[in-house]
Amino acid sequence: MDPQTLTNLFSCTFSPDPNVQKRAELEIRKLGGQEGMVTTVLQIIGNDSVDIATRQAAAVYLKNRVYSSYFVDTVQRPDQVPIPVSDRNNLKASVLPLIAASPSRAITVQLAGALKNVVARDFPEHWPTLVDEVKKLLASSNVHEVHAGCVTILEMVRAFRFRQNNDILPKLVEEFFPTLVSIATQAIANVPAGPSQEVPTILHLILKTYSTSIILQLSPHQQSSESLVPWGSLLFRVVNLQVPKEAVPEDEDERERSEWWKAKKWAYKILGRLFHRFGNPSQLPSSLQKDYGPFAQLFVTNYAPEIFKIYLQQIELYVSGQAWLSKKCQYRIFTFFTECVKPKSTWALLKPHFENLVSSYVFPQLSFTPAKQEQWDSDPVEFVRTTVDEFEAFDSPVSAATSFLFSLASNRTKTTFLPILGFINRVLQSKPAAPQRYGALNMTAALGPFIMRHPDVKGNMEQFLIQHVLPEFAASEAYMRAVACEVLGTVVKSGFKFSNEQHLHQHLTAVAAAIDDPELPVRVHACLALTELVTDSASVKTAVAPQVGKVIQTLLKLSEETDLDILNHCMESMVETYQTELLPVAAELTARLCETYARLAKESQSADEVDASAIDLDAIMEAENNEDKTFAAMGVAKTISTVVNAVDSSPEILAQIQEIIVPIVVLTLENKLLDLLDNMYDLVDALTYKLRSISPSMWPVFELTYKLFKSDAVDFLDEMLPSLDNFVSFGTDVFKARPDYRQMVLDIYQTSIASDHLGENDAVNGCKLAESMLLNLRGCIDDALQAIITTALSVVDKAETNALRLANLNVLVNAILYNPAAALHIMEQAGPGTARSFFDKWFAAINVEARLPRVHDKKLSIMALCALMEIDPANVPESIKEGFYGIVSGALKLFQEYPKAVQARKELEEAFQNDSDDESDEEDGKFLNMNDEDDDVWDEDSAYVEMLANEGARLREKSAKAAAGEEVSDDEDDEEDIEEELGYISPLDNVDPYITFKQALTSFQMKNAQGYQMATTSLNPDQQTFLMEVMRIAEEHTAQVAPQS
Repeated sequence: MDPQTLTNLFSCTFSPDPNVQKRAELEIRKLGGQEGMVTTVLQIIGNDSVDIATRQAAAVYLKNRVYSSYFVDTVQRPDQVPIPVSDRNNLKASVLPLIAASPSRAITVQLAGALKNVVARDFPEHWPTLVDEVKKLLASSNVHEVHAGCVTILEMVRAFRFRQNNDILPKLVEEFFPTLVSIATQAIANVPAGPSQEVPTILHLILKTYSTSIILQLSPHQQSSESLVPWGSLLFRVVNLQVPKEAVPEDEDERERSEWWKAKKWAYKILGRLFHRFGNPSQLPSSLQKDYGPFAQLFVTNYAPEIFKIYLQQIELYVSGQAWLSKKCQYRIFTFFTECVKPKSTWALLKPHFENLVSSYVFPQLSFTPAKQEQWDSDPVEFVRTTVDEFEAFDSPVSAATSFLFSLASNRTKTTFLPILGFINRVLQSKPAAPQRYGALNMTAALGPFIMRHPDVKGNMEQFLIQHVLPEFAASEAYMRAVACEVLGTVVKSGFKFSNEQHLHQHLTAVAAAIDDPELPVRVHACLALTELVTDSASVKTAVAPQVGKVIQTLLKLSEETDLDILNHCMESMVETYQTELLPVAAELTARLCETYARLAKESQSADEVDASAIDLDAIMEAENNEDKTFAAMGVAKTISTVVNAVDSSPEILAQIQEIIVPIVVLTLENKLLDLLDNMYDLVDALTYKLRSISPSMWPVFELTYKLFKSDAVDFLDEMLPSLDNFVSFGTDVFKARPDYRQMVLDIYQTSIASDHLGENDAVNGCKLAESMLLNLRGCIDDALQAIITTALSVVDKAETNALRLANLNVLVNAILYNPAAALHIMEQAGPGTARSFFDKWFAAINVEARLPRVHDKKLSIMALCALMEIDPANVPESIKEGFYGIVSGALKLFQEYPKAVQARKELEEAFQNDSDDESDEEDGKFLNMNDEDDDVWDEDSAYVEMLANEGARLREKSAKAAAGEEVSDDEDDEEDIEEELGYISPLDNVDPYITFKQALTSFQMKNAQGYQMATTSLNPDQQTFLMEVMRIAEEHTAQVAPQS
């Protein structure tokens, strides 16, 4: 392959002319599978006479080619051509020297990405020389070769970081880490004063490598003092290092991104990880005690106090202005302090300092700083997003300071809570400048849920609002008006109620004025506060009712301006609260919401349109994907659902709204916006279920659903099922007239059973769809009966879960109910004894109460047994004649359990409707720890981590057994009980099983006197008595039905 030709093609890939660019990319793709292509690309990357941009384009191609096709699994895509062996060998021989000679970081990053994928596939078996090659680089006197060695070790560690029970990573650690810590220690001994990046870059790579190696486990070598002492010493030196001013940029944002501060960030991260994951005995999950218990004890005794002391010094230097700290390092320090709150030993270290840390660091972080003012002025939407959404900037100093405050308040309530509130009050009483008042009120808003659960404090909140919050609504500083709204909304949401109606009215008036504030953040916080007041107070609800249209318009406008998901929650609350008032404008409101949804969905789609072949795991993990548009679209869709629920009392308006909503459903399905499918199918389910009909405009949604299921969304059957069931249940006339529609549903069922891509939960959903067909399309799917029965029979002996066994049994029982003679005939055709085998399994389920647990299961089997009673005796296969006449005793067995199941379902429905909100006492325990003792704290978070760790250990053990060829069986006890599905409806709901049984038994006696005689005389005395009771109940029910008809 000619290197010059290929070089020219790569240089054309960044041509300003899109046609030239496209032609070059297509030509490169055409050449991609040829032997020698990768070797030529390597030559281009290493050719100093080629310009950097072209070499970088070649490096990007190499990384993507290696990622997609270095090794191709058995299922090969048409566009996947495996890299030939000769090229693979040349790649392994060239990549390390190329990294050492790389002219730019951009090229190094691409080469490193390619290297990681090669290592993951070939090391150690097919690249046995790699360790020696790396050792040679690390021992070199050439700093570029040492750098290349560090890059290579990092990629080797990254290649194996997530592999459980693998000895490769521990061996790499033992082989290389003593050398790495030695190189790093030497590098930091003589910090260069100038801006040279070589030393800090190598230090950064070494520390990042260590951090990457401890994501899941800490190797025995790393736990030993032989490793821990030199690494601990290095980490402390890096943290304590005062970087010379001339070695880093003047601009703070650039300084944050400099290699020196990246190295320091990784040092802080490692120390935090060692403590949090492996070195904190009081919080160490029981499943990790064996591997890390001794290390945790050693670490918390010898290292945690030293970390705490150094971190405290760093914060004191930062607070006093003697040293600068990057935001990431501040975040790591306070994350560590937060971890120190729960263990007894580290709390003893922290306790004497918590007040000073709150006043000197937490308070300034939560005050209104020049940086916040700049963000308010330049990007008010982002300001609101970061102040309202706790996950938006989770790794910021403000977030860490807030988490520290929460941990103190909830875990050491008795010691810390009143002193913190005392500090807030002292600040406010001193009447400081607005930025400090903001800080105190911001702390109050953060602690609002805790304050309203503290028995000694919550009673003072009304006076606090009157004295310190209400006046701020009139403040000249807009941010004070915003925080006033926030404090009010938070405490009301947490259970505060005004004892004085006049005070409530004053605050409502202030919030109502703030809704028209010229500053966007104030308007947003005012809407949030008003929503809480309306939800909480009947008098506020009444007062706002005449203006609710204006409030909704304001919310819509704000939502369109900001795409803030939290405003959708406000809208939902308002729509739920003012259902009657909003009925006349429901269609207009829905149209506005649908316009917003369509815009967000299209913007989300544009953001997602990237080259899939150029994405790897690291890119996904490290990219800061902008998912705001998708989440905002989800929020708008939920608000539309709320409108649908609010107008279900008016079928005319609901039908009108449906026509407005259908186009956004079609838009989502046509464009395959998979992240939004769940929300769309919720809407389709709600509309079709509430209207109990399928409008002509809704049928294209059914067709698109089938197309999606057969292409990109085969694993979305769980989301599709309720809507598909509604299409079958309420669109029976169309299904009867459209054999193609019937075939689509049948195909979905068969695919759910047969597809290798789907699991048993999907098979259960497919069974429910088959049931819906058999129950709703009686007499119309004779041609599908054989396919359904054959598919169901294929599952009988393969099902592993009780849920699938029951769902599949119900399909076969439904087939009996649909056409008993035909079903039995098809079973017999399937193989000798098939019908007998089915009957044995069915009656085994009938005779064990828990095997047919729900009302539907029992009623369905009763109805099918009744259908068998009316069958012509000539149609009963020989194989089942012997036990056939047990059908009466089987029905009686089900009738014995049926009333109990009906009662249990009724109680479940009542419990669901009367779902108590009285969880306050339980919740208080989540928020506050009122113990006087300074013992270890074990809370819900600790229990959750314990549960995750234990479940992980169980799954790893199961996986290891399976890999070793041992039989792995799930305990039946582990399987969840099959519960009633309260939203499930079927044609059987309106059928009285007692009346049906009486009619069937009468028909049995007339059609098959001999069989009837055998079935009834074989009953024991108790069964005969119970039979008379069932017949008496049937007569009662018949008498009750007669007057109604």
